Amino acid sequence: MPRITREDKARNRQNIVEAAGRMFRSKGVDAVGIAELMKEAGLTHGGFYNHFASKEDLAAEACGASFTASLGSLEQLLEEGADPTGPPLKRVVDTYLSAAHRDAPDGGCPSASLVVDAGRHSDTIQSVYAAGVEGYLTGFAEEFAREHEGEITPQEARERAVLLFSRLVGAMVLARAVSHVQPDLSDEILRTCRARPLD
Repeated sequence: MPRITREDKARNRQNIVEAAGRMFRSKGVDAVGIAELMKEAGLTHGGFYNHFASKEDLAAEACGASFTASLGSLEQLLEEGADPTGPPLKRVVDTYLSAAHRDAPDGGCPSASLVVDAGRHSDTIQSVYAAGVEGYLTGFAEEFAREHEGEITPQEARERAVLLFSRLVGAMVLARAVSHVQPDLSDEILRTCRARPLD
């Protein structure tokens, strides 16, 4: 049997992390078995422990990778500045609280998809989640400070960031929780919070 190359091993690990990121965001960490996850990654069940000591270790890495991608998109949007649709934070709100984001939890922001898992699992996962939340708060606070230069203090910018991020995540969690049985209510939650993100 041919030996696997270092590049193949790295690619296989990346496939596992990406599959886990999608599946954990969509179903939750506890609802995904290792055999199912490895099948999604295109690998055999037995190979899992060649890459990770436990599912918790994988969950922490997948959570971190999901936040890295999400924060990269946020950074790019903030760097682009205002456009005809409005300032960057308005675009963040409109994108985050969209039906498309609600209906695609497997590829959406991990802050809403993994919020329950972060609270229920190890300190390692919670620490990775907290670092992702901090990334959002820092980006939002910096943008509030730019948009209101000289009008608000750094503390006020931070408080606005906390309020905005809490509103976004809370609205998305609620909208997803009722979307199948009361789609009109789900839409109302998103629509109302898009229109009044900081009230």
